Amino acid sequence: MSPAKIDLLLSSFWETLYMVVLSGGLSMLIGIPLGILLYVCKPGRLLQQPVLHLLLGAAVNATRSVPFIILLVAIIPLTRLIVGTSIGTTAAIVPLTLGAIPFVARIAEGALNEVPTGLVEAAISMGATPLQIIRKVLLPEAMPALIHGLTLMLITLIGYSAMAGAIGGGGLGDLGIRYGYQRFDSGMMLATVIILIALVQLVQSLGDWWVRRYDHTR
Repeated sequence: MSPAKIDLLLSSFWETLYMVVLSGGLSMLIGIPLGILLYVCKPGRLLQQPVLHLLLGAAVNATRSVPFIILLVAIIPLTRLIVGTSIGTTAAIVPLTLGAIPFVARIAEGALNEVPTGLVEAAISMGATPLQIIRKVLLPEAMPALIHGLTLMLITLIGYSAMAGAIGGGGLGDLGIRYGYQRFDSGMMLATVIILIALVQLVQSLGDWWVRRYDHTR
């Protein structure tokens, strides 16, 4: 493979990493609090608000039901409003983030649901406030399941970032389409696939290590 193609692979790899890290971080920043809110507002929970829980759940489910390739196109006006353009790596972060937020919210809610209710009841009996229960009981106990779910979310974002290349989002997906598909360069296509597989494997391995570190039951 020529040095020029290697440079293309490296720059596309960094573009993919940029998209995944930034959109993943933003989706966690918004999605985790949203998941906590879904949990505490559920009937029978700390701050039960059935109507709010129903509305939030409906909004999350509606967003999750939209296929990502449709979301990419549907929010082009919003993407232009936020970043000034609908093409490029930075522009792709907007749909990637919006597509991941509802998944993160459900991941966080599911992880919190796995925490034994006895622990929460014990904290309540000792006079802990809802915020203290969330910080000191729920989040520490849910951390292994939360990390596991977020690892899967990051892997999904890698796949989504490759899909974003179909509409000029940059990254390895864009490189694979422009060179591997449109120019029939099988070597470039194979290299792109190998890098994506290696990236997924790295993320999964780091996630598994993080889970083992926080899982006090092992």
